[in-house]
Amino acid sequence: GANLTNANLNGANLTDANLTDANLNGANLTDASLTDANLTGATLYGATGCSTVTPAGTLNDYGCTN
Repeated sequence: GANLTNANLNGANLTDANLTDANLNGANLTDASLTDANLTGATLYGATGCSTVTPAGTLNDYGCTN
């Protein structure tokens, strides 16, 4: 349930993080690793995830402009 609204998590290693019900609205997750992270119920409205490694271990370009 963490409030990470507009957080700059660029390049963050969030592997195995428990982000259940976290508010990640507007967060910058560019180049972050979310491998095996729990995002159940998390909100990501307006978040940017260019080259982000998703919980499934794949790259996602969510919110990229190019």
